[in-house]
Parts: sequence; structure tokens; C-alpha cells
Amino acid sequence: MNSKWGQKSLGELLSLQRGHDLPSDSRIVGTVPVMGSAGITGYHNKSTTKGPGVVIGRSGVGSMGVVSYIDQDYWALNTTLYVTDFKGNDVKFIYYLLRTINFKQFDTGSAQASLNRNLVYPHRVPFPYSKQEQAEIGSILAALDDRIIVLRKTNYTLEAIIEALFKSWFIDFDPLHAKLGGRISDGMGEEFSKLFPEALEESELGDVPKGWQVLPVGDVIESVGGGTPDTKNLSYWNPPSHCWSTPKDLSGITSPVLFNTERKLSDEGLAKVSSGLLPVGTLLLSSRAPIGYLALTQVPMAINQGYIALLPGGVLPPLYMLYWCKQNMELIKSRANGSTFMEISKKAFRSIPALVPRPEIVKAFVDVAQPMIEKIFKNEIQSKHINALRDTLLPRLMSGQLDVPVSPKE
Repeated sequence: MNSKWGQKSLGELLSLQRGHDLPSDSRIVGTVPVMGSAGITGYHNKSTTKGPGVVIGRSGVGSMGVVSYIDQDYWALNTTLYVTDFKGNDVKFIYYLLRTINFKQFDTGSAQASLNRNLVYPHRVPFPYSKQEQAEIGSILAALDDRIIVLRKTNYTLEAIIEALFKSWFIDFDPLHAKLGGRISDGMGEEFSKLFPEALEESELGDVPKGWQVLPVGDVIESVGGGTPDTKNLSYWNPPSHCWSTPKDLSGITSPVLFNTERKLSDEGLAKVSSGLLPVGTLLLSSRAPIGYLALTQVPMAINQGYIALLPGGVLPPLYMLYWCKQNMELIKSRANGSTFMEISKKAFRSIPALVPRPEIVKAFVDVAQPMIEKIFKNEIQSKHINALRDTLLPRLMSGQLDVPVSPKE
């Protein structure tokens, strides 16, 4: 350990307090974050604590021990322990220090995980004597987290732009209505405007642009399902060579792109999945437990039976169908059935009527949206690399294994 470091108990470094009750029906609309065991759960008009602050999940399956940082005044719920006194230590340093601790070792619950602060206080941790070194370490790690946040905000903005464009062109028909009014739709050049007709006609979906068709989804895109090789047969899973996805892989993604999977198949295992390895650019739609996860694959992968996969090469490309599914998710879910859990079959999905624009309009949309999707993918890759770098540095910085340059200000 670095000679400038020693050990202290958590009780010497900070004070913790259990949070406060605030039922949902007692919350008043405001801008104060309500901090639960896994982070922000809503907003209120009053705070319990001055920010910046650090909150630890006190109870809850999967959220006990989750450490969250908040940069403003907040309300700490009773499912949390929150720091009331940092005892002169750097707030960001304490936040990252707590993230290195496995709080499950202090679990006092039986039916449900629970964290007792009195068991946390005696736990000893490496600690730098220099307050400036604390601040430098916190700053290094925070810079990495801030970069990840910027990338995710950028992706959110890019996806919102694509979604707004899809809705304007294919749901609200703004370019057509603009032409009917003798003008060009806002933000749309004449080149794109001329692709749209100048009249509406009746269809089973209501009034739609003249010349556009209404066809079953199954007529305009090829869809397939997947399967699960015997999990007890290790030869199907080793060596792990091919990405194999379940809807669980989509549950935590922040953008609609998928470039890796939790589990992988061997060549022998892949041969047991009838749909085989699906090409890059396939749209995955989770068809059960729950219905509605969506992602475009960025690497070849196989899938389990919890998906309907929409393949490239159809009349309507997967990128178009991604936003069609977003706009029509309630309709998709309404076609589901089941006793144990709701599921939409490929047959039921394929029968859903879809509005099919003229090919040149679909191509124009893809030409605009595709570069943004590619940027989202690149940002996700960069975010993953930064996340891995932070996770590598975190335990080393927080144990004194890595020296941090500190200017002589103390």
C-alpha cells in the first residue's frame, strides 16, 4: 500500500442515517429528486438533505448496497441509508470508496435483504491521509463517469430525432399536409417534400397518403424465432464462440443497439437453433416476459424463443420497423395472449396491418436515420470502454495501488 495511506473504519469517515417515508400519494410535484435504494425514483417539492450527497440502498432484492451520487438537495427514502456527515472528506471520493464495498456481507435480512448501519461502521478500508489526494482520485473517476453521461445524453438526443422524424413522416404525414397548404414542411427540403403525394385516401387504417399500401407485417418483412439448446449439455456452450441472446440482454441497454450477449454458443450449440446465426442489422422484438424490448443487432447472433426477429431484406427494413414497433407497441401487445404470461406469437404478429409507404420514401428515411444509428452504436462502444476503464481503475485508485499526482498545495 502507498505509504501515504492507512486504514480507517467507515464510522470514522462518515455518518449514516436511515431515510424517511414518502408514499407516492404524498408526493407533491416539484424538482427535488426522491432517492430510493437504486437511485432516483421520482420528484417532490421538499428535501430531507442538502446535496451533494451519497445514498446506499438499505433494502430490496438487487438494490441493497447500490451506491448512488446526487449533486443537489434530495429526499432520501426509508429504503436507503444516506450520508449525513462526510467528516471533512471529499464527497466524490467517499462515493467511489463506498462503491468498492460488497455490502451483501452486512445483510441482516431473512426474507428480504436489509442493511444495518451499525454493522457497516466497523468495516475498515484503505484511506489516503491527504485530502487533496482524495479530491484528485474523485475527480479522475468522476471525469470518466461524466463522459459516459455525455455519450448517453447524445444517444438519447439522436434517438429522439429519429423517432420524431418517423412520427412526422409516417404517423402525422406532416410533409403531405404541408403540401396541401402550399408550403414545404418545416426542416424539410424540396428534395424530400416532392417524394410525398398531395392527397389522402381511405384505408382500413384511416386516411393515409395516396398510393401507400396497407399490408400484413408478414408480407413486408421476414420474421423468425429462436431456440435454446440443452443447457445441461456443456458441448453446446463450450467453447463459447457465437453470441446467443435472450430478452435479458435487452433489459439493461440504454440505446436500441445490441453488440454483445451474456451467453454464447459453441458451433455444436448453434446447430441446434433452427434460425441459426442472424445477420447484422436484424431487429429483435421480445415476444414475452416482457413484450416490447427492441434492439438492432450489431454483430451476428442467434436468439432464444423469447424473440421475434425481423430480418434485413424485406420491403420494410429493420431500421424502419424499429420505429414502427415503437409507435405501434400497444397494438402489438393487444395481439398477445397466454395464461402464465402474455406472449405474442409470430403468426399473430405477422397478421398486424402495416402502412407501407412508397419505397423511395422509406429509403429517404433510412438514409437520414442510418448515420445516427451508427453514431449511437459508436457511442455505446466508447461508453463500454470507458466503463471498463473506470471499473479497472476504481479498486486500484481506492486502495492506494496507483499513485495520483498531487500538486503541493497542502
